[in-house]
Amino acid sequence: MFVLKKILSKFLMPLSLIAILIGVAWLFIYRPRFARVILSLAFLSIIFLSTHLSHTYLVSPLETSFTVNSKPINGKCYVMVLGSGHNDYTELPATQQLSNTGLSRLIEGIRQTKLGHNCYLIVSGYKGHSVRSHAEVSAEAAEELGIPKDRIIQFPLAKDTIEEAEYAKSVLDNHPFRLVTSATHMKRAMRIFKDKGLTPQAAPTDFAVTTQWHELSANYLLSAQKAMHEYIGMAWINIKGWFGEL
Repeated sequence: MFVLKKILSKFLMPLSLIAILIGVAWLFIYRPRFARVILSLAFLSIIFLSTHLSHTYLVSPLETSFTVNSKPINGKCYVMVLGSGHNDYTELPATQQLSNTGLSRLIEGIRQTKLGHNCYLIVSGYKGHSVRSHAEVSAEAAEELGIPKDRIIQFPLAKDTIEEAEYAKSVLDNHPFRLVTSATHMKRAMRIFKDKGLTPQAAPTDFAVTTQWHELSANYLLSAQKAMHEYIGMAWINIKGWFGEL
């Protein structure tokens, strides 16, 4: 199911769909009227995704679900940072091996630990095709940023958000904890963790929505890609829910 989800999500991403539309237009090049319609659809899709419209209608509804969390943490403190990506340039400091998203999440996770006392920082993520797991790289980066090694818990086998929630359940049970992930991902993550019987408190970061207006921007396109990934992910959760597999 995990592999099937990954394959489907790749083909359903906006850029993949646009490439498919262009390919279809070429296949029907001898039917110019139909080909023009398909190419026009691809062109309009690129324009929509590369402008502020995509932020307004795709990204903003996700990112406004939860706001920045700066409330003090009382009692036993756990902060969980969901996995993202990293590179294999092991000669670099771990903080520079993390992707921009991964570093943003980790920094917010560390900020959250400052809101409590003697907090445990939980990092997760499997290695995929990399040399090391994302959890290991994140843990090393957290140490570089001042978190003691004995206060870091790793989930190096978790492949996606559902598995991250399952591993978290084994440690946290129903104890409240701060859940840190990108703002676009937070809505889906909160649903998954709550469905698993956990008690997460949202701490979003890595916000993409901006008040600055650009006519065309690759940043808009990237944010739209992330947003579509989330909508596809939520649809996948609904499908799994129908079959009782979540």
